[in-house]
Amino acid sequence: MTNSQKHIIGLVLYPGMTALDIVGPQTVFSSLPGVHIHRIWKALDPIKTDDGMMILPDTTFENCPPLDVIGVGGGLGQSAVVDDPEVLEFFQKQGNTAKFITSVCGGSEFLAKAGLLQGYRAATHWMMREQLARLGVEVGTERVVIDRNRMTGGGVTAGIDFGLTIAEVLCGEEAAKIAQLLMEYDPAPPFDVGSPEKAGAELVNKAMLYAAATFGLEVK
Repeated sequence: MTNSQKHIIGLVLYPGMTALDIVGPQTVFSSLPGVHIHRIWKALDPIKTDDGMMILPDTTFENCPPLDVIGVGGGLGQSAVVDDPEVLEFFQKQGNTAKFITSVCGGSEFLAKAGLLQGYRAATHWMMREQLARLGVEVGTERVVIDRNRMTGGGVTAGIDFGLTIAEVLCGEEAAKIAQLLMEYDPAPPFDVGSPEKAGAELVNKAMLYAAATFGLEVK
């Protein structure tokens, strides 16, 4: 890639989002050449994430330019905004022209409700797979699912893998590798239970009960 090539990436923020869903891929994108990132919401007021972090948008729906990549993450507060007509209209408008339509974690629900995942495979957080399937989406269990120009990541930490995958598509393998090295992204988790398939039924059930009691999430 040459520096003359430009890519405009828009990351949609909202109250109650999970910070790491967006911070992970943004960290990747910010080290790429020729990339301009817009952090987007209805207004420019600070946004409180679901873990209490404050994030500041720099672009509104109204003044956002056409995007090459539009992305959104999930969050404990997404149910309050995922059916908002203004939000869905923004995704539909940008989805008509964006080169890549993307999400991390529960952000895939926004894309599905905006009509942007019909006929596509997509990833999401493991606790939202059934919900996404009910919206007519073929749900994949990979960390990153690519189906034509739809690129979606699984839960939370998969956003880094997702970001590196997009980095390779936009800027080439070497640029993506450099971004990974600069982040020192060399995961070696202390426990190998990062997916329901690895964790086993007993731990999954305990995790779901904890999520229901702590965050009020519905347990199926």
